[in-house]
Amino acid sequence: MKEFLQQLINGLSLGSIYALIALGYTMVYGIINLINFAHGDIYMLGAYIGFAVTTFLHVGFIPAILISMVSCAFIGIVIEKAAYKPIRNSTRIAALITAIAVSLFLEYGTMYFVKAETRTYPPILESKSINLFNGGIILNTADIYIIVITVLLMVLLQYIIYKTKMGKAMRAVAMDKEAAEYMGVNINNTISFTFAIGSALAGVAGVLVGAYYNSINPLMGIVPGLKAFIAAVIGGIGIIPGAVLGGYFLGMTETMVSAYGGSLYKDGVAFAILIIMLLIKPNGLLGKNTREKV
Repeated sequence: MKEFLQQLINGLSLGSIYALIALGYTMVYGIINLINFAHGDIYMLGAYIGFAVTTFLHVGFIPAILISMVSCAFIGIVIEKAAYKPIRNSTRIAALITAIAVSLFLEYGTMYFVKAETRTYPPILESKSINLFNGGIILNTADIYIIVITVLLMVLLQYIIYKTKMGKAMRAVAMDKEAAEYMGVNINNTISFTFAIGSALAGVAGVLVGAYYNSINPLMGIVPGLKAFIAAVIGGIGIIPGAVLGGYFLGMTETMVSAYGGSLYKDGVAFAILIIMLLIKPNGLLGKNTREKV
């Protein structure tokens, strides 16, 4: 039982990272029905920005997170304006190909400037072990930081969406873009704001992962980005609570698979869950069946 509880704690930490990245996927899809496969690379850029400011400017953990959030938000807006806005009314396959192209551009553009080798993160995240139940469960302070920061950001996101004017505009555009435009909502600003928020959350995840695992590389966003997409699909892509639910579900599942002898198969299990979910409930755990006129 103690081992099971220990793995639950580890799963919460990993699931928090997936949830932060998955929120960007689900917000963008909810607004413009685009699967932004470059989102995992925004997470990678957030890790490198945090690495740069902590290494060269010697800032602390919280300032690094804030700088990464602002920088990634700006990068997200630039990507939306330069790459996605021109093809907004194009076919879905054109948008998908563009997203993959942006992803490759970010990965190998970053590799050109910082080289391909793995970088070691400075020790900016305090890591102490807290023994519970006579040492049966070890609670790391780094896990606490990750879980608490994630929960606070999710609460802040909910406040923005349901209590602010821009959040109301986002919900209106997600429901009916044309009707929202007729009612005076600035569609372009709303979409840019959505990209900014999602990218800022991915930037936070990048700093947290870099500080927790102490290593980063230009291709670090590929697998977590895909798994965050899986998390968004599990919960119901386009549904914000679903992204959080899917992130924690996938994080805990992976941790349990690794703990009980299947560490080599954890990635396979994640993609198997995606296939099963698409076969059984393609709209996700919190999704609803909707009719579409053709």
